[in-house]
Amino acid sequence: MKYTLDDLCRMVDHTNLHADATEADMVRLCDEAKRYHFRMVAINQTQVAFCVAQLAGTDVHTGAAIAFPLGQTSIAAKVFETRDALAQGANEIDYVVNLTQVRAHRWDYVADEMRQIVGACHEAGAPCKVIFENCYLTQEEKLGLCRVASEVRPDYVKTSTGFGTDGATVEDVALMRANVPAEVQVKAAGGIRTADQFLDMVRAGATRIGCSKGIPIIDEIRRRMEEQGVTQLEL
Repeated sequence: MKYTLDDLCRMVDHTNLHADATEADMVRLCDEAKRYHFRMVAINQTQVAFCVAQLAGTDVHTGAAIAFPLGQTSIAAKVFETRDALAQGANEIDYVVNLTQVRAHRWDYVADEMRQIVGACHEAGAPCKVIFENCYLTQEEKLGLCRVASEVRPDYVKTSTGFGTDGATVEDVALMRANVPAEVQVKAAGGIRTADQFLDMVRAGATRIGCSKGIPIIDEIRRRMEEQGVTQLEL
């Protein structure tokens, strides 16, 4: 496929999920997202209303991270947090699965959790992304989550929080892309710091990239395109 620079910018979820992020950091994040025409700012749930106000009148989304980064809260707590974020104006949700239940292979629990959170998002017209945190999972468990996602149909499956022992890999993106339906997209996140990593994730099937280094990545891709005298990249 061929991508313009703006197409690639629109894949970026511009991220600041640090516990010590200030309001000034959030203003900067939103200003950068507007300037580069990124798809979304990815933030902790408590920052939603503030960022919604910063992004008013733009097509940059506000994405809330739910049960982040551990995923170790009850289904009811996750659903409440999701609905509260949506009520505050969030128009995308990324939630972390309950890894204890995944590692125990309690797939009915995992499916119930996914259905309830995806359902709350879809009632509000908001995309839902399910964070697997692949660094802690076996291949069997990754495939098990893909099977659940194939039944429930969230909008995205996502590789990582960026707070685990490892982040996105090309192999995991390819595995997820090959094992969920076409309408379930793949988000790569965690440790994506270079233009080459970014482009490799897109080639592997990711349509959304979560990263805090979106600006230097896009600047490097722009430089390469200018050097090559092209307005589109074929990936």
